[in-house]
Amino acid sequence: MTHIKTAEDLMDETSPGMGENSKAPHSPAAPEQATETAMAKADRLRHRPGAVFWTSVGLIGAFTAWASLAPENLSVVMTAAMNWVAESVGWSYLLVTLGCIGLLIYIGISRFGTIRLGADDAKPDFSTWSWLAMILSAVMGIGLISYGVAEPISHFASPPHGLAEAGTMEAAVRAMQFSYFDWGPHAWAVFGVFGLAIAYSTHRRNNAGLVSPMLRPVFGKLVDGWFGKMIDIFAIIATLFGTTTSLGLGASQIGEGVDRVFGIPSSLVGQILIIAVITVIFTLSALSGVHRGIKYLSQGTMVLSAGLALFVLFTGPTNFISNLFFRSLGQYLSGFFAVSLLTPSTPEDVQWMQWWTYFMMAWWLSWGAFVGVFLAKISRGRTVRQFIAGVMIVPSVVFFAWFTIFGGSAIKFDMDNGGQIGAAALEDVNSAFFATLAELPLSGITSVVAIFLVVMYFVSGADANTFVLSMMSSRGTLKPTKPVLTTWGLLTGLCAVVLLIVGGLGALQQAAMLSALPFTVIVALLGYGLVVELRKDPQFEGTRALTQRDLSRILKREA
Repeated sequence: MTHIKTAEDLMDETSPGMGENSKAPHSPAAPEQATETAMAKADRLRHRPGAVFWTSVGLIGAFTAWASLAPENLSVVMTAAMNWVAESVGWSYLLVTLGCIGLLIYIGISRFGTIRLGADDAKPDFSTWSWLAMILSAVMGIGLISYGVAEPISHFASPPHGLAEAGTMEAAVRAMQFSYFDWGPHAWAVFGVFGLAIAYSTHRRNNAGLVSPMLRPVFGKLVDGWFGKMIDIFAIIATLFGTTTSLGLGASQIGEGVDRVFGIPSSLVGQILIIAVITVIFTLSALSGVHRGIKYLSQGTMVLSAGLALFVLFTGPTNFISNLFFRSLGQYLSGFFAVSLLTPSTPEDVQWMQWWTYFMMAWWLSWGAFVGVFLAKISRGRTVRQFIAGVMIVPSVVFFAWFTIFGGSAIKFDMDNGGQIGAAALEDVNSAFFATLAELPLSGITSVVAIFLVVMYFVSGADANTFVLSMMSSRGTLKPTKPVLTTWGLLTGLCAVVLLIVGGLGALQQAAMLSALPFTVIVALLGYGLVVELRKDPQFEGTRALTQRDLSRILKREA
């Protein structure tokens, strides 16, 4: 069995590049003493939270108070802001995610692909199979249960942008095409840019594990003052709201599953109780510092996920699923750029984009800092080229397969049975996954397995996010204090609750989208800064690019 570790396990293990015993690669730009001083300062001051912590907590506290005291006013303001974003600058979410794909392809095939994330002689900390399994576990969570059926079947019942007739095979292919778009390379490229920048900054340049130091090539010494702190505050707020969205989705899925299996109706009060219980669990887990149980449970969830997918594949409409996969993959590849830059043309399109495409792209941006820290931690010793291939290609293929297996099964059942699952999904996306399992053998057992998977992804994901939020608000130390961990655990659960009360899933999505807006700029600057730093890498000291004129001169001399 592949040995899988959670993000917290990896954070607790001090390793070169992100710990106090780090050793810098042979590089004048990253002297070892400077790195030790920066990390030692973060550890020394970890009991004294600084301006980033207090400002972040203050802003989130003010938001929570606003939501509690004037929920209707908050809902009106958020809706108006989101409508403006979608109509005016929503295209920025599309442009930045597509740019991330182009940037990673360029870096991967260029000379920079040979740079090692660590010292020149560093070896990977994990085997290739373990590394890939951990990459998948970073994001393979609540979203796959919540949207694995809901998104394809919703697009099938109501095709995006009127590109097909509902209920047809063409609608099925379009449904999978847009699901691939939302969960494929566009998502993983965002994580890849964050992860590569953080991995290079920490393992190769020995900076602290924060977002702001990676923008030093762009802003210089500004990142060491209030401007850098503001960037880290943006990263914290975006990460928090990305997490609360997942918590809201998880609570809704657990509530729906309990209703299906035990007949206990799902309600807002029930979802709040679920969030409260899970918040206590993941906060205690983060405080304990002992994650052996979570480690083994993570291994179990990965095995159960694979087992559930294979069960549905072979007991469901296997031939339909396999044919749909290749047709949809061809449609996705042939229309890649058209869909990647497709903007709304009608008010109905604007609403659809807010609920699906814009929300998904913003969700990935809001998760970028957290997933980036995770990917950086497990990727020491890998080359840049290996990192890009492992982060962007492998997970995309796995996600394509998952969505085709579960979404394709739901679509086939709808084609044969009059569209019941699709109609239910349009009313409540939480019903789609369990409704699909109900069409298969052993639905009671598989539904319990799905509930267990949601709970475990819920706990482990929020646990890891609590640690990362604490780290980012404690000057980048890998040893955040218990009061800081407790604060972020409680704030995460509290924000999820108040947003559910204010406007349910819609409010959670709006919060994630609005908090991610500054990251459209930050990610673009991060990509530029990464290229600048790669060009200065010590591996290329004393070298320069060979031009055609240089080559002609060399050939003449040889002749």
